[in-house]
Amino acid sequence: MKTIYLGNLPFSASEDDVRELFGQHGTVNSVSLVNDRETGRSRGFGFVEMEPEAAFKAIEALDGTDFGGQTLRVNEARDRGARPPRRSW
Repeated sequence: MKTIYLGNLPFSASEDDVRELFGQHGTVNSVSLVNDRETGRSRGFGFVEMEPEAAFKAIEALDGTDFGGQTLRVNEARDRGARPPRRSW
């Protein structure tokens, strides 16, 4: 499985919209759009999981394209690595 980073999404985009867009290039295993913890509003990015070959095709086809008036950034997701512990105030 390959994870794709999807940035510069319009705030109105739904998981179904993204699944339909990426589904044109292969089977989509999962879609996860990131929302703000406090407001619940979209943060304008997310992740899509696809088989490696389909993911490569989707990245090549969709990076830089217009989606809902926004120019998408689509690339292979990178590991976040170790993060420092969160502080609680």
